[in-house]
Amino acid sequence: MEALPQQNLLPLWTQMTKMVPPRPNPTRCRRSREASSHAHQPSIRHVFSTDAALTACTALTLSSTDAPYTTNTIYGGLQLILPNETAPAHRHVAFALRFIIEGEKGFTAVEGQKMVMKRGDAILTPSWLWHDHGNEGSEPVVWLDGLDLPMFVHAPVNFAENYAELRYPSKISEDCEWQHPWNTVAASLALKTGPHRVHHYTSKGQPLSKSLGAQAEMIAAGHTTAVQQETCSFIYHCFEGRGQTHITTSDGKQTTFMWASKDTFAVPAWSKVVHVNEDESETAYLFAINDRPFLENLGLYRKAGECFNNRVLVQGS
Repeated sequence: MEALPQQNLLPLWTQMTKMVPPRPNPTRCRRSREASSHAHQPSIRHVFSTDAALTACTALTLSSTDAPYTTNTIYGGLQLILPNETAPAHRHVAFALRFIIEGEKGFTAVEGQKMVMKRGDAILTPSWLWHDHGNEGSEPVVWLDGLDLPMFVHAPVNFAENYAELRYPSKISEDCEWQHPWNTVAASLALKTGPHRVHHYTSKGQPLSKSLGAQAEMIAAGHTTAVQQETCSFIYHCFEGRGQTHITTSDGKQTTFMWASKDTFAVPAWSKVVHVNEDESETAYLFAINDRPFLENLGLYRKAGECFNNRVLVQGS
C-alpha cells in the first residue's frame, strides 16, 4: 500500500468516511450584525473610487472560509452605491439575486429594462444578461447580493464580460419580470393562514433560477415556529421585527442568533431551524436566499418528515 501514492493511487477504503459521511457536513453558520451599517464605514468605502461602485461590495463569509463562500453553495455580499455612482454595464455566467435593504432611487437595468429599487424589492440578474446599477438619489443605496459563485469552484466555467459603454441603453420598466416588489410578497403572505407563513418567489411559475431561489417568511407576534430541517442552505435577512433563530447543525452543535431589522445570518444545509418572534405585538418578516432549485434539479432536495423512496426522513437522520 505504501507504493500506491507513488503511482498516483490512493486506497479508497481510507477515505470512505470523508467521501460518504454518516451525515451532511456543511460549513458552519455565522451572523452579520446590522451589516448594512458597516457598508457605510470609511474603512470599507475609502478603498473604492467613486466611479467603481461595482467593486464596493463586502462579502459575508464564514469563520472557516473565504469568499466566494457564505454557505457551500451561496455567496452573500453587501453592495453600497453612493449618490451619482454607476456600476459599469457587464454580464456574467453566474446568476445573481439582490434584496434591497435601504435607500431610494437606486436602479438595476437588465437587458434594457431599468428597474427603480425600493426597500424590500428582490431584483434578478439572470445568467449572461447585460446589466448595470446606479444611484440617482441623494442617499446611499445598500442591497444584499446572493450569487451561485461557490458552485463554480468545482465547475470553473464562470466568466464575465464588460459592455463597450458605461451604460447599456435602457428605459424605465414599471412591470419587469425580474423585479419582485415587497408589497406583492406581503400581499401573498396576507392571503395565507397560520402564525408562520412562507412565500416562495417564482418567475412565470418556476423557481427564480436553476441554482438559487428565495423565500419570505412571516412570523406572528410572540410565535415560535415548528422545527424545519431541509438539505437547503440559507442566507437570512431580517426585513422587519426582532427575534432569534435556534440552529442545530447536522453534527448536533447548537447556535442561537439574535436578530433585528437589517441583520443577516447563514444557515448550513440539513440544520434544524426554529424562529422565534420575541415581540408580543408586532409581526416579524424574514427574507432568505436558498439553494433549493439547485438541489431539486439534481434530485438532492430532502425535507425531514417527507417521504423519499418510500422512507420517511425523520429529523436528524
